[in-house]
Amino acid sequence: MSGHSKWANIQHRKSAQDAKRARRWTKILKEVTVSARLGGGDPAGNPRLRAAIQDARGDNVPNDTIERAILKGTGELEGVSYEEVSYEGYGPGGVAVLVEAMTDNRNRTVAEVRHLFSRHGGSLGESGCVAWMFEQRGYFAIEPSSMDEEALMELALELGVADLSTDGDEYELYTAKEDYARVREALEERGVHLVARELAMVPQSSVDVEGDAATRAVRLLEALEELDDVQNVWANLSVDEAAMAAQA
Repeated sequence: MSGHSKWANIQHRKSAQDAKRARRWTKILKEVTVSARLGGGDPAGNPRLRAAIQDARGDNVPNDTIERAILKGTGELEGVSYEEVSYEGYGPGGVAVLVEAMTDNRNRTVAEVRHLFSRHGGSLGESGCVAWMFEQRGYFAIEPSSMDEEALMELALELGVADLSTDGDEYELYTAKEDYARVREALEERGVHLVARELAMVPQSSVDVEGDAATRAVRLLEALEELDDVQNVWANLSVDEAAMAAQA
């Protein structure tokens, strides 16, 4: 819809302007540690760890800091033991919200998440209530000034990209989750300017929300993202730009 932005676009704009590097690094390094614990410390045999290391390097995390996070995951260095948890619920306007977290205290995290849902006019739901609306896929956003649509189409065909969109402010490419690392490496080798790249939980459809409900929904999602234990917040929100300007 013209004049609307999906939550993914809003996140990426916010991230590009976010000066809180320490918070970003903390989340990235948690992912490195947990990936190493679950799949081993060798990135060659652990695709999730390999992607986490790529993210860390892409955000200029020092190599020795990355290495320590890996060693904590494999148990070679002492560290906090995190477990992965997820929460599902609804925000203002009926927006479906999926929250992914890593925590050393489940009770603390669920209490904080429940409080924010309630405070911002949403409701925390049961496991499975909205997860079925999302599919994990590789996601890439490309600055349109870096190539024209014809070049994008040729690149997408060459790399075997599953889907693409040129309707928004950025070109968007989607891959199967198992193709994410391969496509990312290929794009970076070609020097393509990536505004965003991640394994994302992509909603099957979006909900258009306007006015006060849109403002409250965005505030809920941003508040959830600010929690220390939260790694990612996914939503099927599509909000009108006037509401975004009013919220800002």
